[in-house]
Amino acid sequence: MRTGSEPMTARSPLRMRFWLSLWGMIWAVAGTVAFVLIGHPGWAAACATLWLITVVDMVVVVRHIRQGPHFQPGRDVPPYQPPSDR
Repeated sequence: MRTGSEPMTARSPLRMRFWLSLWGMIWAVAGTVAFVLIGHPGWAAACATLWLITVVDMVVVVRHIRQGPHFQPGRDVPPYQPPSDR
């Protein structure tokens, strides 16, 4: 819950997570190709599985980024009202 006491420079790490997913995806694809070429199907399967996980993570991150300020509150998003005691 946001109370309004967060630092003014606080930002969501979604963009960093996107770039890290992209970096991991590049290495996983390179590893898959390399292990297929040298004939290690077990390692190629492990890299392909890692590639699939990074693709799913990237899809989730892009979906959250596109949902806007609800998942990435910026300076123009006011603090949420605390729940009232009933």
